[in-house]
Amino acid sequence: MRIKATNLKSTLKNWGKYNFLILLEEMRHHINYYFLSLVILLTGFGMFFLATLSAPISLKFFGDTNYYLFHQLIALVIGFIAALIVLKIPISFLKKIAPFLLLINLFLLVLVFFPGIGTKFWGAKRWISIGQNTFQPSEFLKISAIIYLSAFLSHKFFRGQKRGLAYLVKKGYYNFTKIFLPFLLLLATITVLLYLQKDASTMGIIGATLIMIYFASGTPLWHTILAFLTGLGSISFFVLVEPYRIERLKTIFYPEADPLGVGLQLKQSLIALGSGGIFGKGLGLSTQKFGFLPQAMSDSVFAVIGEEIGIIGSSVVIILFLLLAWSGFKIASSSADEFSKLMGVGISTWIVLQTLVNITSIIGIFPLSGIPLPFFSYGGSHLIAEMIGMGILLKISKNS
Repeated sequence: MRIKATNLKSTLKNWGKYNFLILLEEMRHHINYYFLSLVILLTGFGMFFLATLSAPISLKFFGDTNYYLFHQLIALVIGFIAALIVLKIPISFLKKIAPFLLLINLFLLVLVFFPGIGTKFWGAKRWISIGQNTFQPSEFLKISAIIYLSAFLSHKFFRGQKRGLAYLVKKGYYNFTKIFLPFLLLLATITVLLYLQKDASTMGIIGATLIMIYFASGTPLWHTILAFLTGLGSISFFVLVEPYRIERLKTIFYPEADPLGVGLQLKQSLIALGSGGIFGKGLGLSTQKFGFLPQAMSDSVFAVIGEEIGIIGSSVVIILFLLLAWSGFKIASSSADEFSKLMGVGISTWIVLQTLVNITSIIGIFPLSGIPLPFFSYGGSHLIAEMIGMGILLKISKNS
């Protein structure tokens, strides 16, 4: 009986250890629920603010207070489905189709210039019409370019990390011709297409994000510095050749110079933020959204947030974005796969930069750029692209 009891005890102990290891393995393959919670919170807040913010203008133009909210909800559903699809796609397959995703996206960027296909708003051709709806290919370029460059660098650079005298002699030549020059070609192609669309702000976001990915891949530092200086020079050139961009830049230093023209949006944004005070006027009680603040639903949504929930509420929103960024970079750093790591860095950088540019332009530190606030601003294209990006980060966290 003692032998049987000992064997039974040993069996139970081994069984318990086996099931514990299985549990750990299953937990390891779960998505990052902390990151998911942040995405849900930001998306939920964004839809709530849009519901109250868009009601007056929806009623004015369409006789329905929920018109814009309904369209944004459709985009959210599409983005949610796309994120679920991404969660089911193997990372290796995503790496294989990366060149095709970029080529399709570049083709769509060219299509906006074709009559009957491209749609022009506010003097710029950036949209493609599909029936009564439009979408902006440049928003999806943010994610397709990130996926492509991550795949390219993880294949070219890390595959080339060999040892031996021959490699050490050819290393500089290999890095420059096989990695740096193709990277510059990618940046140049994107720059030309977005310049023709008069979308310097999106060009800056994508360029800075790709340079960050290039730096994170472990390429030579002087490559990154040269790429950054080249990009900075390109942006400066595009600003100088367009008079309206120079006027936007002047508005930062002299917002009172043209309060009813170029400076109107910044002036009304500052009024909205200032009138909100510490605690805000209350949810849904903004006055600036009733036609006083230009682009209140899209570019200037953060000003309405500050007006309704004040400094404290705005700070909470900023903290949520900071936590999302921290969690995204942590997911990237914990990935053992170089492709996943670079994608994680790129997506996190993209969201951080876009948030930073939007908020700083509203408070008058950065020129007004038309960059949407992630998860909050009205616009289906950017919301769908952001949801796809969040789906990829969740997929990376599941594989970490």
